Amino acid sequence: MFRFIWTLSVRTRDFLLRYMPSNRLLAAIRTRRGLKWGFPAMLVAAPYILVATICSDLAADGGPGWLHLIVLWGCWNALKFIVMGPISVALLIRVRIREAEIRLDQRREARAEEREPLVLA
Repeated sequence: MFRFIWTLSVRTRDFLLRYMPSNRLLAAIRTRRGLKWGFPAMLVAAPYILVATICSDLAADGGPGWLHLIVLWGCWNALKFIVMGPISVALLIRVRIREAEIRLDQRREARAEEREPLVLA
């Protein structure tokens, strides 16, 4: 039973990552090249909030109950984009610090190689 639940959750995650546009955009933002777009991607949350607000108003005014699912979907996607902004900035800072350390180490190694005397054996 545990194996079935595990397999089902893995396949659901794969499906959502592969076919849902918001998840594909978030996956692209998590790459090294995409980290700089994390903060501007927070603006993508605005249309999701707008859709959630409109559907919430329609459902409150006697509309069909399935509109609540669209409200939940819109709020969830907006939350994902709002949270991804600060996270991507933190990840970008961390990556740039690592890259600066690597460049510094490479410069030190190059200077050390220049200073070593040439020994002929």
